[in-house]
Amino acid sequence: MRFDGKTVLVTGGALGIGRAVCEIVAERGGAVSIVDVDQSAGEELCSSIEQAGGKAAFTRVDVSNFEDMQAAAERTHTKFGSIDSLVVSAGIQRYGTAVSTDDNQWNEVLNVNLKGAWNAAKATIPFIKSAGGGTIVNVSSVQALASQQNVLAYTVSKHGLLGLTRSIAMDFAKENIRANAVCPGTVDTPMLKWAASLDPNPQSVYDACNAMHPLGRIAQPREIAEVVAFLAHESSSFVTGAIWTVDGGLLTQIGGVPQTS
Repeated sequence: MRFDGKTVLVTGGALGIGRAVCEIVAERGGAVSIVDVDQSAGEELCSSIEQAGGKAAFTRVDVSNFEDMQAAAERTHTKFGSIDSLVVSAGIQRYGTAVSTDDNQWNEVLNVNLKGAWNAAKATIPFIKSAGGGTIVNVSSVQALASQQNVLAYTVSKHGLLGLTRSIAMDFAKENIRANAVCPGTVDTPMLKWAASLDPNPQSVYDACNAMHPLGRIAQPREIAEVVAFLAHESSSFVTGAIWTVDGGLLTQIGGVPQTS
């Protein structure tokens, strides 16, 4: 899947899954617009891509702020001449129930994970339309399709992201814009490292995550990014409004079944 002549804007592009998407697109001939709140990581990735002969630009953005996101889209279009695809990978995780989650935590998570995706779509769709159409890929989570304990705001935001994806797919199909979502299982990202660090025994978190996936391990960011790249590419030209689980079989199994061998 080549991306020659294409420009892909990636929110949350400096780290984790977003970073892997940027690397794949750049390796395959595309220009990448790295959008992230982490300036140091974003500039480092941009420099790394350019040193390898690729095309990249970095913009520091708070995705919950539409003016920030709009400025990044305009800068991308000015630098590269088009925006052909949007990948939304910016996201944060916080813990709490319907009782213990306070307003600040709720707003923080929903503003980044859900409003941020809406802001990104709102800012880039006019440019994607002017390019003759393109793609939007939202990185959601298996927690958009199921849930765990103590993750209220995160689960709500990821469920909402599926509704956003489907609405965009329906509203802009006639403009040749396709929108799809990817729901990863556990992935070895900085977000997971942070979550594990909250436990007195971080390795036990990794061990538990590995064990709960039928494949016996968690994913590497590039494994998720390859699916994102497919959905961003014209190879998936008849796919829109779809929800792709990339979870190592996690949601396939019925929990609590005893081992027989």
